[in-house]
Amino acid sequence: MPGVKINYFINLPTALKKKIFSIINTLNKKKYLLYFFLLALFFIFYVLIAGQIKQYSKLKDNNFNLFLESEEFNNIRTLFLENLNSPYKTYNYTVENNDTIEKVLKKYDIENSEINKIVSKIIKKKLSNISPGAKMQIVSKEENGTNKIISLSYPIDAITSVETKRSKDSFEVSKIVLKLDKVETVLSNTIKNNLYTSAIKAGVEPNIIVEFANIFGFEVDFQRDIRAGDKFEIYYERYVDEDNVVRNTGKIINASMFVNNRELSLYNFKYDNKEGYYDIDGKSVVKTLMKTPINGARLSSSFGIRKHPILGYNKLHQGTDFAAPRGTPIMASGSGVILRAQKYKGYGNYVSIKHNSNLVTAYGHMSKFGRGIRKGTRVNQGRIIGYVGSTGMSTGPHLHYEVLKNGKRVNSQRLKLPSGKILSNEARNKFEVDRIKIDVKLAELRGNK
Repeated sequence: MPGVKINYFINLPTALKKKIFSIINTLNKKKYLLYFFLLALFFIFYVLIAGQIKQYSKLKDNNFNLFLESEEFNNIRTLFLENLNSPYKTYNYTVENNDTIEKVLKKYDIENSEINKIVSKIIKKKLSNISPGAKMQIVSKEENGTNKIISLSYPIDAITSVETKRSKDSFEVSKIVLKLDKVETVLSNTIKNNLYTSAIKAGVEPNIIVEFANIFGFEVDFQRDIRAGDKFEIYYERYVDEDNVVRNTGKIINASMFVNNRELSLYNFKYDNKEGYYDIDGKSVVKTLMKTPINGARLSSSFGIRKHPILGYNKLHQGTDFAAPRGTPIMASGSGVILRAQKYKGYGNYVSIKHNSNLVTAYGHMSKFGRGIRKGTRVNQGRIIGYVGSTGMSTGPHLHYEVLKNGKRVNSQRLKLPSGKILSNEARNKFEVDRIKIDVKLAELRGNK
Protein backbone atom coordinates (compact mmCIF):
# COMPACT_ATOMS: atom_id res chain seq x y z
CA MET A 1 0.00 0.00 0.00
CA PRO A 2 2.71 2.55 0.75
CA GLY A 3 4.27 1.77 -2.62
CA VAL A 4 0.95 2.39 -4.30
CA LYS A 5 0.62 5.80 -2.57
CA ILE A 6 4.10 6.82 -3.68
CA ASN A 7 3.46 5.71 -7.24
CA TYR A 8 0.18 7.58 -7.16
CA PHE A 9 1.96 10.78 -6.06
CA ILE A 10 4.66 10.32 -8.75
CA ASN A 11 2.03 9.93 -11.44
CA LEU A 12 0.33 13.21 -10.45
CA PRO A 13 0.60 16.13 -12.82
CA THR A 14 3.53 18.49 -12.33
CA ALA A 15 1.32 21.47 -11.60
CA LEU A 16 -0.51 19.59 -8.89
CA LYS A 17 2.78 18.46 -7.39
CA LYS A 18 3.93 22.09 -7.16
CA LYS A 19 0.68 23.05 -5.49
CA ILE A 20 1.12 20.33 -2.87
CA PHE A 21 4.74 21.39 -2.16
CA SER A 22 3.60 25.02 -1.78
CA ILE A 23 0.95 24.03 0.76
CA ILE A 24 3.51 22.00 2.74
CA ASN A 25 5.99 24.94 2.80
CA THR A 26 3.28 27.33 3.97
CA LEU A 27 2.35 24.99 6.82
CA ASN A 28 6.03 24.74 7.86
CA LYS A 29 6.36 28.56 7.89
CA LYS A 30 3.23 28.94 10.03
CA LYS A 31 4.61 26.35 12.40
CA TYR A 32 7.82 28.43 12.82
CA LEU A 33 5.74 31.57 13.35
CA LEU A 34 3.81 29.77 16.06
CA TYR A 35 7.04 28.70 17.69
CA PHE A 36 8.31 32.30 17.57
CA PHE A 37 5.04 33.62 18.99
CA LEU A 38 5.13 31.11 21.85
CA LEU A 39 8.79 32.00 22.58
CA ALA A 40 7.99 35.76 22.65
CA LEU A 41 5.01 35.14 24.92
CA PHE A 42 7.20 33.13 27.27
CA PHE A 43 9.84 35.90 27.38
CA ILE A 44 7.24 38.60 28.19
CA PHE A 45 5.77 36.38 30.88
CA TYR A 46 9.27 35.79 32.34
CA VAL A 47 10.05 39.54 32.43
CA LEU A 48 6.78 40.29 34.20
CA ILE A 49 7.26 37.51 36.75
CA ALA A 50 10.90 38.51 37.40
CA GLY A 51 9.85 42.16 37.93
CA GLN A 52 7.16 41.12 40.39
CA ILE A 53 9.63 38.92 42.26
CA LYS A 54 12.19 41.78 42.41
CA GLN A 55 9.54 44.28 43.58
CA TYR A 56 8.30 41.85 46.22
CA SER A 57 11.87 41.26 47.42
CA LYS A 58 12.50 45.04 47.67
CA LEU A 59 9.22 45.57 49.53
CA LYS A 60 10.14 42.74 51.86
CA ASP A 61 13.55 44.33 52.54
CA ASN A 62 11.96 47.75 53.19
CA ASN A 63 9.41 46.25 55.55
CA PHE A 64 12.19 44.44 57.38
CA ASN A 65 14.23 47.65 57.72
CA LEU A 66 11.18 49.53 58.97
CA PHE A 67 10.61 46.79 61.51
CA LEU A 68 14.21 47.07 62.71
CA GLU A 69 13.69 50.81 63.24
CA SER A 70 10.28 50.47 64.85
CA GLU A 71 9.46 50.94 68.51
CA GLU A 72 8.07 47.38 68.61
CA PHE A 73 11.47 45.94 67.63
CA ASN A 74 13.24 48.17 70.19
CA ASN A 75 10.84 46.93 72.85
CA ILE A 76 11.47 43.32 71.82
CA ARG A 77 15.24 43.91 71.82
CA THR A 78 15.09 45.60 75.23
CA LEU A 79 12.98 42.77 76.60
CA PHE A 80 15.39 40.22 75.16
CA LEU A 81 18.42 41.96 76.66
CA GLU A 82 16.70 42.27 80.00
CA ASN A 83 15.90 38.58 79.93
CA LEU A 84 19.60 37.82 79.59
CA ASN A 85 19.78 38.81 83.28
CA SER A 86 23.05 40.74 82.88
CA PRO A 87 24.34 42.02 86.25
CA TYR A 88 25.48 45.27 84.58
CA LYS A 89 23.06 48.19 84.21
CA THR A 90 23.67 51.53 82.45
CA TYR A 91 21.65 54.60 83.48
CA ASN A 92 21.56 58.03 81.82
CA TYR A 93 20.37 60.80 84.13
CA THR A 94 19.74 64.53 83.60
CA VAL A 95 20.69 66.60 86.65
CA GLU A 96 17.81 68.53 88.27
CA ASN A 97 17.76 71.56 90.57
CA ASN A 98 19.19 70.90 94.05
CA ASP A 99 20.64 67.53 92.98
CA THR A 100 23.86 66.25 94.52
CA ILE A 101 25.88 63.22 93.50
CA GLU A 102 24.75 61.47 96.67
CA LYS A 103 21.05 62.15 95.92
CA VAL A 104 21.40 60.91 92.34
CA LEU A 105 23.10 57.65 93.30
CA LYS A 106 20.46 56.96 95.95
CA LYS A 107 17.81 57.13 93.23
CA TYR A 108 19.38 54.00 91.70
CA ASP A 109 19.58 52.08 95.00
CA ILE A 110 23.36 52.18 95.13
CA GLU A 111 24.74 50.73 98.35
CA ASN A 112 25.41 53.43 100.98
CA SER A 113 28.99 52.33 101.56
CA GLU A 114 29.62 52.68 97.81
CA ILE A 115 28.12 56.18 97.78
CA ASN A 116 30.25 57.28 100.74
CA LYS A 117 33.45 56.02 99.11
CA ILE A 118 32.83 57.63 95.74
CA VAL A 119 31.52 60.95 97.11
CA SER A 120 34.45 61.37 99.52
CA LYS A 121 36.92 60.80 96.66
CA ILE A 122 35.16 63.33 94.41
CA ILE A 123 34.87 65.97 97.15
CA LYS A 124 38.55 65.54 98.01
CA LYS A 125 39.42 66.47 94.40
CA LYS A 126 36.89 69.37 94.47
CA LEU A 127 34.95 67.92 91.52
CA SER A 128 31.51 67.57 93.09
CA ASN A 129 29.80 70.49 91.34
CA ILE A 130 27.00 69.34 89.04
CA SER A 131 24.75 71.76 87.17
CA PRO A 132 21.06 71.34 86.29
CA GLY A 133 20.74 69.93 82.78
CA ALA A 134 24.09 68.10 82.89
CA LYS A 135 24.03 64.50 81.62
CA MET A 136 25.33 61.83 84.00
CA GLN A 137 26.05 58.21 83.09
CA ILE A 138 26.06 55.56 85.79
CA VAL A 139 27.11 51.93 85.29
CA SER A 140 26.29 49.59 88.17
CA LYS A 141 26.57 45.89 88.86
CA GLU A 142 24.22 43.76 90.93
CA GLU A 143 26.21 41.61 93.29
CA ASN A 144 24.80 39.56 96.17
CA GLY A 145 21.56 41.50 96.10
CA THR A 146 23.19 44.97 96.22
CA ASN A 147 24.07 47.53 93.52
CA LYS A 148 27.71 48.53 93.23
CA ILE A 149 29.17 51.33 91.13
CA ILE A 150 31.34 50.34 88.17
CA SER A 151 31.73 53.81 86.70
CA LEU A 152 30.30 57.33 86.94
CA SER A 153 30.83 60.21 84.50
CA TYR A 154 29.47 63.75 84.19
CA PRO A 155 30.50 67.18 82.83
CA ILE A 156 31.44 70.11 85.07
CA ASP A 157 31.45 72.69 82.28
CA ALA A 158 31.81 72.89 78.50
CA ILE A 159 35.42 71.65 78.54
CA THR A 160 35.79 69.71 81.78
CA SER A 161 34.34 66.32 82.71
CA VAL A 162 34.82 63.82 85.54
CA GLU A 163 35.25 60.07 85.18
CA THR A 164 35.16 57.74 88.16
CA LYS A 165 36.00 54.05 87.75
CA ARG A 166 36.10 51.15 90.16
CA SER A 167 39.49 49.76 91.04
CA LYS A 168 38.83 46.63 93.13
CA ASP A 169 37.24 47.98 96.33
CA SER A 170 38.25 51.59 95.72
CA PHE A 171 37.65 54.24 93.06
CA GLU A 172 39.85 56.27 90.75
CA VAL A 173 38.61 59.80 90.01
CA SER A 174 39.95 61.56 86.90
CA LYS A 175 39.47 65.14 85.73
CA ILE A 176 39.42 65.29 81.93
CA VAL A 177 40.02 68.68 80.30
CA LEU A 178 39.32 69.00 76.60
CA LYS A 179 42.27 70.47 74.72
CA LEU A 180 41.15 73.68 73.04
CA ASP A 181 42.74 76.29 70.79
CA LYS A 182 42.15 80.01 71.32
CA VAL A 183 40.81 81.83 68.26
CA GLU A 184 40.16 85.57 68.11
CA THR A 185 37.07 86.55 66.13
CA VAL A 186 35.20 89.69 65.09
CA LEU A 187 31.42 89.70 64.60
CA SER A 188 29.21 92.65 63.74
CA ASN A 189 25.69 93.43 62.63
CA THR A 190 23.12 96.17 62.15
CA ILE A 191 20.41 96.25 64.81
CA LYS A 192 16.90 95.80 63.40
CA ASN A 193 14.69 95.01 66.40
CA ASN A 194 16.98 94.66 69.42
CA LEU A 195 20.61 93.98 70.26
CA TYR A 196 20.08 90.38 71.42
CA THR A 197 18.29 89.16 68.28
CA SER A 198 20.72 90.91 65.94
CA ALA A 199 23.74 89.53 67.81
CA ILE A 200 22.36 85.97 67.75
CA LYS A 201 21.88 86.26 63.97
CA ALA A 202 25.51 87.36 63.66
CA GLY A 203 26.60 84.18 65.50
CA VAL A 204 27.52 85.72 68.86
CA GLU A 205 27.16 83.41 71.87
CA PRO A 206 24.47 84.44 74.43
CA ASN A 207 26.94 84.88 77.33
CA ILE A 208 29.06 87.25 75.20
CA ILE A 209 25.94 89.28 74.37
CA VAL A 210 25.18 89.64 78.09
CA GLU A 211 28.77 90.68 78.84
CA PHE A 212 28.69 93.15 75.94
CA ALA A 213 25.48 94.70 77.31
CA ASN A 214 27.02 94.93 80.79
CA ILE A 215 30.11 96.71 79.43
CA PHE A 216 27.95 99.32 77.72
CA GLY A 217 25.43 99.43 80.58
CA PHE A 218 27.03 102.65 81.91
CA GLU A 219 26.97 104.44 78.56
CA VAL A 220 23.90 103.14 76.73
CA ASP A 221 20.30 102.72 77.86
CA PHE A 222 19.32 99.64 75.86
CA GLN A 223 15.62 100.32 76.43
CA ARG A 224 15.59 103.88 75.02
CA ASP A 225 18.87 104.72 73.24
CA ILE A 226 18.89 101.88 70.68
CA ARG A 227 17.29 102.54 67.29
CA ALA A 228 16.86 100.42 64.16
CA GLY A 229 19.96 100.95 62.02
CA ASP A 230 22.40 101.26 64.93
CA LYS A 231 25.44 99.00 64.65
CA PHE A 232 27.66 96.96 66.92
CA GLU A 233 30.96 95.06 66.65
CA ILE A 234 32.48 92.58 69.12
CA TYR A 235 36.09 91.43 69.04
CA TYR A 236 36.48 88.52 71.47
CA GLU A 237 38.09 85.15 72.21
CA ARG A 238 36.68 81.75 71.35
CA TYR A 239 38.01 78.33 72.34
CA VAL A 240 37.52 75.57 69.74
CA ASP A 241 38.17 71.83 69.74
CA GLU A 242 39.96 69.79 67.06
CA ASP A 243 36.79 69.83 64.92
CA ASN A 244 36.67 73.64 65.12
CA VAL A 245 33.53 73.49 67.28
CA VAL A 246 33.26 76.39 69.77
CA ARG A 247 33.39 74.91 73.28
CA ASN A 248 33.93 78.03 75.34
CA THR A 249 34.44 81.77 75.10
CA GLY A 250 37.01 84.10 76.62
CA LYS A 251 37.11 87.83 77.21
CA ILE A 252 35.84 90.65 75.02
CA ILE A 253 38.94 92.47 73.72
CA ASN A 254 37.17 95.37 72.05
CA ALA A 255 33.50 96.39 71.92
CA SER A 256 32.05 99.05 69.64
CA MET A 257 28.62 100.59 69.11
CA PHE A 258 27.31 103.25 66.74
CA VAL A 259 24.32 104.70 68.59
CA ASN A 260 22.43 107.95 68.04
CA ASN A 261 25.04 109.13 65.50
CA ARG A 262 27.94 108.68 67.92
CA GLU A 263 30.54 105.93 67.99
CA LEU A 264 31.61 104.30 71.25
CA SER A 265 34.64 102.02 71.31
CA LEU A 266 35.83 100.33 74.50
CA TYR A 267 39.11 98.44 75.04
CA ASN A 268 39.94 95.72 77.51
CA PHE A 269 42.99 96.81 79.52
CA LYS A 270 44.78 95.17 82.43
CA TYR A 271 47.21 97.04 84.64
CA ASP A 272 48.53 96.28 88.11
CA ASN A 273 46.36 93.10 88.19
CA LYS A 274 43.21 95.18 87.65
CA GLU A 275 41.21 94.64 84.48
CA GLY A 276 38.55 96.90 82.99
CA TYR A 277 37.22 98.63 79.88
CA TYR A 278 38.36 102.08 78.77
CA ASP A 279 37.42 104.42 75.94
CA ILE A 280 39.87 105.81 73.39
CA ASP A 281 40.90 108.56 75.84
CA GLY A 282 41.78 106.10 78.60
CA LYS A 283 38.66 106.85 80.67
CA SER A 284 37.11 103.91 82.55
CA VAL A 285 33.59 102.97 81.51
CA VAL A 286 32.69 102.07 85.11
CA LYS A 287 30.51 104.56 86.98
CA THR A 288 28.89 104.33 90.38
CA LEU A 289 25.63 102.94 88.98
CA MET A 290 24.52 101.37 85.70
CA LYS A 291 21.86 103.22 83.72
CA THR A 292 19.51 100.23 83.83
CA PRO A 293 19.83 97.10 85.99
CA ILE A 294 17.98 94.86 83.52
CA ASN A 295 18.36 93.92 79.85
CA GLY A 296 15.59 93.29 77.34
CA ALA A 297 12.97 95.39 79.17
CA ARG A 298 10.95 98.46 78.24
CA LEU A 299 10.25 101.52 80.36
CA SER A 300 6.60 101.04 81.38
CA SER A 301 6.26 103.80 83.99
CA SER A 302 8.63 106.67 84.70
CA PHE A 303 9.33 108.70 87.83
CA GLY A 304 6.57 111.25 88.67
CA ILE A 305 2.84 111.69 89.29
CA ARG A 306 0.66 108.94 87.85
CA LYS A 307 -2.64 107.18 88.48
CA HIS A 308 -1.84 104.15 90.61
CA PRO A 309 -2.90 101.01 88.67
CA ILE A 310 -4.26 99.28 91.80
CA LEU A 311 -5.20 102.04 94.26
CA GLY A 312 -6.90 104.03 91.49
CA TYR A 313 -5.87 107.56 92.48
CA ASN A 314 -3.04 109.90 91.47
CA LYS A 315 0.14 109.34 93.42
CA LEU A 316 3.83 110.21 93.11
CA HIS A 317 5.60 107.24 91.51
CA GLN A 318 8.98 107.40 93.20
CA GLY A 319 10.75 104.95 90.98
CA THR A 320 11.06 103.59 87.44
CA ASP A 321 9.20 100.52 86.19
CA PHE A 322 10.69 98.20 83.59
CA ALA A 323 8.30 95.67 82.01
CA ALA A 324 10.00 92.37 81.17
CA PRO A 325 9.11 88.67 80.94
CA ARG A 326 8.83 86.80 84.23
CA GLY A 327 12.21 85.30 85.20
CA THR A 328 14.35 87.95 83.46
CA PRO A 329 17.56 88.43 85.53
CA ILE A 330 17.90 91.63 87.56
CA MET A 331 21.43 92.94 88.21
CA ALA A 332 22.89 95.03 91.00
CA SER A 333 23.34 98.42 89.34
CA GLY A 334 26.40 99.07 91.49
CA SER A 335 28.69 97.35 93.98
CA GLY A 336 27.70 97.51 97.62
CA VAL A 337 26.22 95.74 100.65
CA ILE A 338 22.67 94.36 100.77
CA LEU A 339 20.55 96.16 103.36
CA ARG A 340 17.37 94.12 102.86
CA ALA A 341 16.37 90.95 100.96
CA GLN A 342 12.85 89.90 101.96
CA LYS A 343 9.15 90.50 101.40
CA TYR A 344 8.57 94.18 102.12
CA LYS A 345 5.23 96.03 102.13
CA GLY A 346 3.66 96.40 98.66
CA TYR A 347 7.03 95.76 96.98
CA GLY A 348 6.71 91.98 97.37
CA ASN A 349 10.12 90.34 97.15
CA TYR A 350 12.45 93.29 97.66
CA VAL A 351 16.19 93.99 97.69
CA SER A 352 17.96 97.20 98.68
CA ILE A 353 21.70 97.84 98.29
CA LYS A 354 23.88 100.50 99.90
CA HIS A 355 26.59 101.63 97.46
CA ASN A 356 28.31 104.40 99.39
CA SER A 357 27.56 106.95 102.07
CA ASN A 358 24.79 108.65 100.06
CA LEU A 359 23.49 106.20 97.41
CA VAL A 360 21.05 103.28 97.86
CA THR A 361 19.20 101.35 95.13
CA ALA A 362 16.04 99.26 95.60
CA TYR A 363 14.40 96.54 93.48
CA GLY A 364 10.81 95.34 93.91
CA HIS A 365 8.20 92.75 92.79
CA MET A 366 10.81 90.01 92.19
CA SER A 367 9.63 86.46 91.57
CA LYS A 368 12.59 85.17 93.60
CA PHE A 369 16.00 86.21 94.90
CA GLY A 370 19.33 85.36 93.31
CA ARG A 371 21.53 82.66 94.78
CA GLY A 372 23.24 83.78 98.00
CA ILE A 373 21.39 87.10 98.14
CA ARG A 374 20.71 87.96 101.79
CA LYS A 375 21.15 90.85 104.20
CA GLY A 376 24.80 91.76 104.77
CA THR A 377 26.07 90.15 101.55
CA ARG A 378 28.53 92.22 99.53
CA VAL A 379 27.71 92.19 95.80
CA ASN A 380 29.62 93.40 92.77
CA GLN A 381 28.14 95.52 90.04
CA GLY A 382 26.27 93.33 87.53
CA ARG A 383 25.65 90.41 89.89
CA ILE A 384 22.22 88.80 89.53
CA ILE A 385 20.26 89.65 92.69
CA GLY A 386 16.84 88.40 91.60
CA TYR A 387 14.39 87.74 88.79
CA VAL A 388 11.44 89.68 87.38
CA GLY A 389 8.08 88.78 88.88
CA SER A 390 4.79 90.28 90.04
CA THR A 391 4.83 89.87 93.82
CA GLY A 392 3.30 92.49 96.11
CA MET A 393 1.02 95.23 94.71
CA SER A 394 1.64 94.56 91.04
CA THR A 395 -0.55 94.15 87.96
CA GLY A 396 1.98 92.21 85.91
CA PRO A 397 5.63 91.12 85.70
CA HIS A 398 7.99 94.09 85.94
CA LEU A 399 10.86 95.55 87.95
CA HIS A 400 10.23 98.56 90.17
CA TYR A 401 13.61 100.29 90.49
CA GLU A 402 14.44 103.12 92.90
CA VAL A 403 17.50 105.26 93.60
CA LEU A 404 17.75 107.00 96.96
CA LYS A 405 20.25 109.84 97.31
CA ASN A 406 20.85 110.96 100.90
CA GLY A 407 17.68 109.08 101.89
CA LYS A 408 15.47 110.81 99.28
CA ARG A 409 14.07 109.01 96.20
CA VAL A 410 15.31 110.60 92.97
CA ASN A 411 14.73 110.04 89.25
CA SER A 412 17.26 107.37 88.27
CA GLN A 413 17.01 108.35 84.58
CA ARG A 414 18.12 111.93 85.26
CA LEU A 415 20.68 111.20 87.94
CA LYS A 416 24.13 112.54 87.02
CA LEU A 417 26.78 110.04 87.98
CA PRO A 418 30.51 110.71 88.35
CA SER A 419 32.62 109.76 85.34
CA GLY A 420 34.98 106.82 85.49
CA LYS A 421 38.60 107.30 86.41
CA ILE A 422 41.11 108.37 83.73
CA LEU A 423 44.39 106.50 83.29
CA SER A 424 47.55 108.55 83.81
CA ASN A 425 51.33 108.31 83.74
CA GLU A 426 52.72 104.82 83.19
CA ALA A 427 49.26 103.20 83.01
CA ARG A 428 48.18 105.59 80.25
CA ASN A 429 51.35 104.94 78.23
CA LYS A 430 50.85 101.19 78.45
CA PHE A 431 47.18 101.58 77.50
CA GLU A 432 48.11 103.52 74.34
CA VAL A 433 50.52 100.78 73.25
CA ASP A 434 47.93 98.03 73.93
CA ARG A 435 45.18 100.01 72.20
CA ILE A 436 47.23 100.41 69.02
CA LYS A 437 47.99 96.67 68.99
CA ILE A 438 44.27 95.91 69.32
CA ASP A 439 43.41 98.31 66.48
CA VAL A 440 46.01 96.71 64.19
CA LYS A 441 44.79 93.17 64.92
CA LEU A 442 41.18 94.28 64.54
CA ALA A 443 41.90 95.71 61.09
CA GLU A 444 43.65 92.46 60.12
CA LEU A 445 40.70 90.31 61.26
CA ARG A 446 38.23 92.55 59.41
CA GLY A 447 40.30 92.17 56.24
CA ASN A 448 40.25 88.35 56.51
CA LYS A 449 36.45 88.16 56.67
